[in-house]
Amino acid sequence: MISAFTGQQIRDAEQPLLDSGEGAVLMQRAAYGLAQEVVRLVKAKRKLRGASVTVLAGKGNNGGDGLFAASMLARRGMRTTAVLASAEVHTEALGAFLAAGGRVLRLDPGNAEELAVLCAGDDVIIDALLGTGARGGLRDASAELVASLQELKPRSVVACDLPSGLDAATGEVHWPVLEADVTVTFGGIKAGLMTDPGEGCAGHVVLVQIGIEDSLDTPELHRLDATDLHALLPKPGRRSHKYSRGVLGVVAGSARFAGAAVLSVHAAAMAGAGMVRYVGPESAARHVLSRTPEALWETDDPGRVQAWLLGPGVDGEDQLGRAGDAAQSALAAELPVVVDAGALSILPERCPAHWILTPHAGELATLLAALPSTGEVAVTREDVESRPLHFVRQAAEQTGATVLLKGATTLVASPSGVVFSQSEGTAWMATAGSGDVLAGILGALLAQSADSVRDDDGAYAAMGLKPDDRWAAVAAVAASVHGRAGSMASKDFNGGPITASAIMTAVPHVIGSLTAEYDPARP
Repeated sequence: MISAFTGQQIRDAEQPLLDSGEGAVLMQRAAYGLAQEVVRLVKAKRKLRGASVTVLAGKGNNGGDGLFAASMLARRGMRTTAVLASAEVHTEALGAFLAAGGRVLRLDPGNAEELAVLCAGDDVIIDALLGTGARGGLRDASAELVASLQELKPRSVVACDLPSGLDAATGEVHWPVLEADVTVTFGGIKAGLMTDPGEGCAGHVVLVQIGIEDSLDTPELHRLDATDLHALLPKPGRRSHKYSRGVLGVVAGSARFAGAAVLSVHAAAMAGAGMVRYVGPESAARHVLSRTPEALWETDDPGRVQAWLLGPGVDGEDQLGRAGDAAQSALAAELPVVVDAGALSILPERCPAHWILTPHAGELATLLAALPSTGEVAVTREDVESRPLHFVRQAAEQTGATVLLKGATTLVASPSGVVFSQSEGTAWMATAGSGDVLAGILGALLAQSADSVRDDDGAYAAMGLKPDDRWAAVAAVAASVHGRAGSMASKDFNGGPITASAIMTAVPHVIGSLTAEYDPARP
């Protein structure tokens, strides 16, 4: 499992070493890791000797890391330039850079555009202007320089610790920001690099360990990797049957939005549910059974289920009434529930943690605006998109539910504040019905995992999560499977566009590869 921390946590872990005189050692380790990543990037395109690199150096340790790294690159035959954005640069690092033969240019209010044109043609630009301790974004000449560089589209940008102007704790972006191809971060991954909009500016993130890792406090964010997914995904036993495999009840679709029911039910079946019971109007049921004949159409009491999915495509009083009845039944039986789209309007005053809400940014803004404690505060879609980590946590805390906020980076927040972040998808997944597929996957996983999530000897407990926080991990598994399925489907079309149906078709392939990948019994 990948963990992320706030900038303050990193600084607190560094401070004892800095106080003991180990600061120079930390900086050299960071600079070496940064230089090695630049070398790797350049060698992938051309010979190292004679290649050009510019470091944009601010004051403090971040600029020092960049200057020390540039001095190491100069000694390996690269042509190096430092653009100093402050009169207060790291003295020792600047001395090392000059001793290695580097060229120094100073940024002032009148030469930002000129320096941008001069640097934009270099093979690599290292952004070392602002570090984790900075507040707000770039200002004055530095802002003008970066804005000009962003327009000129440099060949390759490597951010030192994090792109300047990105909030290390929240992922909020203070424009202008020079979008990086690679971000080399030190000690621990910053939370802002694993949540949007910051993740969208960071490119590929490389972690360099500098010796403070054992001193870091509780992570701010978690991200599941393939090893975690292998451990957490349900796997049927030899004597499993359709009831032990998980029975999911689904209230989805309507006469107008029958496709949402078709997609969510079929996705649940493809994600491994032993049985899917569909509750809805006959007009939608005909479409559902045509695509998924294995499903059952329930006209009244659906019988025993282990989890519910409520909301995709729900429209009209009759179907909302069915969703409301199922919600009350789930509350009474303490069953896990996925609440999506149309059903978000029928939430009880307080939800249990095993209810998982799955809004997109616009739906989350509407939900927050309707809550009693925030009803007088105007929350817009743009607010949520600019500060998703803040608002997904707020929604989980105020509703009591686990909240999955859909997006390029999907965030899942437990009401306790534990957050998972998954980002395995492709931009082509922004297509009609994709969210219905995710809802079906999540519903299937809840039905299959309801018992193991509560088991204190199971895989979820082994992650060290408290019982109420394990539901967020289930939702993160679903988000990861969904994203991987979308990426796999797009690759089948040479990286081209896909439909929700294509994502759904790839789901069994993704689950099969993840559950078998580390199986020592696999022939």
